[in-house]
Amino acid sequence: MSQKVSLIRGDGIGPEIVDATLSVLDALGVDLEWEEVRAGSAAFEDLGTPLPEETLLSIGRNEVALKGPLETPVGTGFRSINVAIRKHFDMYANVRPAQVLPGVETRYSDVDMVTVRENTEGAYSGIEHTIPPNRAAAESIILCTRWASERIVRYAFDYARRVGRDKVTLVHKANILKETNGLFLEVGQSIAREYDDIEFEDLIVDNMCMQMVMRPERFDVIVTTNLFGDILSDIAAGLIGGLGLTPGANIGANASMFEAVHGTAPDIAGEGIANPTALMRAAAMMLEHLDYNDEAQQLEVALNTVLKEGEHVTGDLGGSATTSEFAKAVVGALR
Repeated sequence: MSQKVSLIRGDGIGPEIVDATLSVLDALGVDLEWEEVRAGSAAFEDLGTPLPEETLLSIGRNEVALKGPLETPVGTGFRSINVAIRKHFDMYANVRPAQVLPGVETRYSDVDMVTVRENTEGAYSGIEHTIPPNRAAAESIILCTRWASERIVRYAFDYARRVGRDKVTLVHKANILKETNGLFLEVGQSIAREYDDIEFEDLIVDNMCMQMVMRPERFDVIVTTNLFGDILSDIAAGLIGGLGLTPGANIGANASMFEAVHGTAPDIAGEGIANPTALMRAAAMMLEHLDYNDEAQQLEVALNTVLKEGEHVTGDLGGSATTSEFAKAVVGALR
């Protein structure tokens, strides 16, 4: 029986990198059935809403989605379409691996870390208001609950144990944000005692940023709050060559979404030169999530083969291949 997956092509370069990724998944022969739905600016122009109800219903039915990058139109009542989807389905864990890839020149040779970010509250809770008149001041509330903290920290430890990683680093600012981050740290320290097979440390976020660019090899699994995770995962992406190489997963109890975490790149949209690596790697994460572990491994190996050879890579990686040529090379490496 085929697995139905909600497919959002997205805006800008989204349709191009989605097409490239689908061609590779088709070549793998995975029994997937795509249910295409809309979101973002293109959906708003055609349907009058950037997040149609049918899109939410589709993801709810299928429980898994693959998504290209989205643009959130101004003035539509959404701070972010991505955040709206995550919150609607309580996709509480944002998982972003960052590892040095063969053939990609970076300052480091031994980066292999995963950022696990609390995805539903913290500074991104959306509890904000301005004080009249004339927006004389603005106020934002950081929400940190024990329940959500326990859930994300436990997810990070379980993830480390499941994939064979040895260490979890909890990142916080409890020295200043004593109540909210203090609670997050307290929960983390308590849960860490249940996992005596996993090394545990905690670091203040500013020290963490410094350590990441000085000694990134010391980090394995990183668990942190929403805002800090957003920042740290982009630093991690920079260590390995950029967001064009970095996949992301949003994991919930009832639905999960896999995506390229970079933007829509409107300046090159339609030119057929976008790098599809991030979305292909996100698709590999999706395959693992669906228990197609062998196929996920095959995709990663084929992708790494093309990157290492360097003959059919896109311009951002020093080559001259088009998006479709890159995809064809990955398909060839599969065979």
